[in-house]
Amino acid sequence: MSFLTVDQNRCKRDHICVAECPIKLIRFKEPDSFPGSVKGAEQYCISCGHCVAVCPTNALTVSTVNSTEFLPFNPDLLPKPDQIEHFLKSRRSIRSFKDKKVDRLTLEKLIDISSYAPSGHNVQPVHWMVIQDKNQVHRIAELVVDWMHYAIDNMPELAAAMFMKAICSAWNHGSDRICRDAPHLIIAHAPASNSFSQGSCTLALSYLELAAHSMELGACWAGYVEIAAASFPPLMQELALPESHMVYGAMMIGYPKYRYHKIPSRTVPRILWR
Repeated sequence: MSFLTVDQNRCKRDHICVAECPIKLIRFKEPDSFPGSVKGAEQYCISCGHCVAVCPTNALTVSTVNSTEFLPFNPDLLPKPDQIEHFLKSRRSIRSFKDKKVDRLTLEKLIDISSYAPSGHNVQPVHWMVIQDKNQVHRIAELVVDWMHYAIDNMPELAAAMFMKAICSAWNHGSDRICRDAPHLIIAHAPASNSFSQGSCTLALSYLELAAHSMELGACWAGYVEIAAASFPPLMQELALPESHMVYGAMMIGYPKYRYHKIPSRTVPRILWR
């Protein structure tokens, strides 16, 4: 099977596929010919599917993507700009959760949506770990507190900057300020050797947080978990990630205990126009 197949009865030779291929692997050898691929195209293709998805006549197939799995685009489902503005501005970091589990299908849906976040060169390096058991979430928070006790003794400047003494004191009095008694924790991890891992995980978790908001779920970044998981052996052992993987972000997930009724203002954007 050739890398690029063109249905000549459908192709309008509009050059859109050429313009939209990010690696410039499609070309017209002659002005009145049909599109073809450059030499070695299959080797360099990043399987983004842009050429197939953008073709208005569905005339292209490429060997590196399965176009039968492409989802149809429905412009009628797109929210209006004022709806997007309200949605994004109304998102809040949720730190008080109901004692109620989120069903597995919903968690899977969140992660499926998050997999559509962009990643450099379409490498898609993100792996997921879902901590479903609230007791396991509590155990991870407990290990983070252990790390904080270590940091207080050995890294006092870091401990002071991150208010670790106050957090540990709250923990000792039954208040979890690490994972906020969330019913679930979703962790994004990826190979440490991949230069796109950090950004890809951050973007994927950002998608997840916004998708959660759309489903009336609450989410909050678990920053202490992310930092501790990078260097504290007991927590690293507990998570048991694949070899050479690192945690690049963690998100608390659950049903919000309270609803917000207003949108607080933000600092006026600092813009340098050139």
